[in-house]
Amino acid sequence: MYDVIIIGAGPTGSSAARELASNGYHVLLVEKFKMPRNKSCSGVLIKKSMDLVLQYFGEEVPAFTMCQPTDNKGMIFTNDKGKEYRYEQEGLNIWRSSFDCWLASKAAQAGAKLRDETVALSCEEQENGVLVNLKGTTSYSEMAKLVLVCDGVIGSVKRKLIHTPQNYITTYQTFNRGFIDLDRHYFYAYLQPKLSEYDAWFNVKDDYLIFGVSVKDPRNIKHYYSEFMEYMKKQYNAKITEQEKDERWLMPHIMPGCPIEYGYNRVLFAGETAGFLNPMGEGIYAGLESGYAAARAIEEMDWNDDLNLEALYSSYKSNTAVLRDYMTRQWDFVGSMSETFGHMKIR
Repeated sequence: MYDVIIIGAGPTGSSAARELASNGYHVLLVEKFKMPRNKSCSGVLIKKSMDLVLQYFGEEVPAFTMCQPTDNKGMIFTNDKGKEYRYEQEGLNIWRSSFDCWLASKAAQAGAKLRDETVALSCEEQENGVLVNLKGTTSYSEMAKLVLVCDGVIGSVKRKLIHTPQNYITTYQTFNRGFIDLDRHYFYAYLQPKLSEYDAWFNVKDDYLIFGVSVKDPRNIKHYYSEFMEYMKKQYNAKITEQEKDERWLMPHIMPGCPIEYGYNRVLFAGETAGFLNPMGEGIYAGLESGYAAARAIEEMDWNDDLNLEALYSSYKSNTAVLRDYMTRQWDFVGSMSETFGHMKIR
């Protein structure tokens, strides 16, 4: 019987696992993919994320997780009218595969049991806990008093527990060799409707020119990617000599009011699984903080009595109140900057 089984070994799951294991809880951390696993992401750590890593993991982000240029100087937005907004901020440029693997290793060093290449198939409520059905080299089950789901929108556990329609955004990005007339120390986001159904972006990692678009309908990826590349060639003299790879991913489509699903009975949700995601797909900060907040709520429980789920969820919501307010204000800001996201403005 584990105290907590955590599904998903990204920043969300690892921050929760390390916090709980450091305080003596019996924790199993499972990850669907083989570590180090890839995550399609900008891989930019904003200052808030850097501070949380130091606070939660006791160390600064190690150099081996970084890519060139190592420093990110901020974000540059172009709104739907073509107006540019610059936001200078200290940041780091990292590879998510190395960064996430390091976070998971820190959780394991704290005492969490880490199993990669292990898929969580479903959760079944039992009288004294939750039966988690897993599949690694074989199919088997583990028991826990509580479960924390942190596997983003790609996992099936949440969908099986909550039968509500889920809205997704599909991201598509390519890794290219070539040239472009842009400062490689910034992350660029483009909100023009002609270029995507959500946003488009450009950044650089280890001499890879990364171009991406996000869409509501995956069938439109080819069209919008073509439009975006033509735009980048015309505006910034982009020249591609070779495309080495491409990748797709899913992220939640955040709706007006930024609704959060905190969990279902003994199964809590955190990170993107719960709906914590900042504009332009910035989920690392929200993942770190919501995972830690869930862990703290678990630690604040009286484990000597029957689990008081009402108190657990009340504590979790309280612990994430500042995060949710920040997230809502960020979406409101983007809504005020661009009519594309005007529906996200606080009324």
